[in-house]
Amino acid sequence: MSHSVSRLGGHGRRAGRQDTAEEAPLIRWLLIGVALLFVCAFLLVPLVIVFSSAFADGLDAYLDALADDETLSAVRLTLLAAGIAVPLNLVFGVTSAWLLSKYEFPGKSALVTLIDLPFSVSPVIAGLIFVLLFGAQGWFGSLLSAWDVRIIFAVPGIVLATTFITFPLVTREVLAVMQAQGSDEEEAALTLGATGWQILWRVTLPKVKWGVIYGVILCNARAMGEFGAVSVVSGHIRGETNTLPLHVEVLYGEYAFVGAFAVSSLLALLAIVTLVLKQWVEWRAERRTADLATGAAPPTVARTVPAG
Repeated sequence: MSHSVSRLGGHGRRAGRQDTAEEAPLIRWLLIGVALLFVCAFLLVPLVIVFSSAFADGLDAYLDALADDETLSAVRLTLLAAGIAVPLNLVFGVTSAWLLSKYEFPGKSALVTLIDLPFSVSPVIAGLIFVLLFGAQGWFGSLLSAWDVRIIFAVPGIVLATTFITFPLVTREVLAVMQAQGSDEEEAALTLGATGWQILWRVTLPKVKWGVIYGVILCNARAMGEFGAVSVVSGHIRGETNTLPLHVEVLYGEYAFVGAFAVSSLLALLAIVTLVLKQWVEWRAERRTADLATGAAPPTVARTVPAG
């Protein structure tokens, strides 16, 4: 009797494993189908709509919309804001990541919290804070008026808001890489007599360069596409303080749909280029990690840091 029960139990377990093996492909393909449906519905279809609407009146209308003076002004202002914000965030990101990963000091956790503040604060609220600080009726408004300096409803306010919204991106990417790689090579370089600048330029930065590039790519994409904070501080002055996202809103509000979608296509192309660069950086970083793991390109501090 006991032998028959055990045989029945074994048979039941085998049947259960067989059912699981048969159900696994079905579940896998179901999940893949749901993921593809989500991608098509929320990513591919909007992209198709943007580009089809941009070219709805033909190529000439599309090019005329991009060649409009206000569109070109928005392009220049967007590039200017990103061109200032990204280098500032690059310097701040590498410096803060170095500080947080290499040193222990009082208030370190508070500094990390402050760096992450733009992630938790609404961009609109951030813009309102700058208005309260630097607006005509703000805390520093009278002082700025006395010096004839305009920040709000001018280019400096746009650059300031863009820098605030994007400054955690480089820090977070570089900090994660520095913490993962440790400080063994820096300590070895220090024992060989390398100075702090030599360690930074010849040991640390080459190790984290892909994290830096990755952070800069994300920072640039966010800077060019920022809407909320910039919308509050810009004043929507056409031809002067409208960036590309704000210009799209203005055109769409005026029912200039071809122009709005034409400008939107520029931002969509920026997003596609950003994704391609992001994947390329991730591939290069993974390849470098694999090379180091297999010993194909072993790091040698003695070669990197010259003696003396």
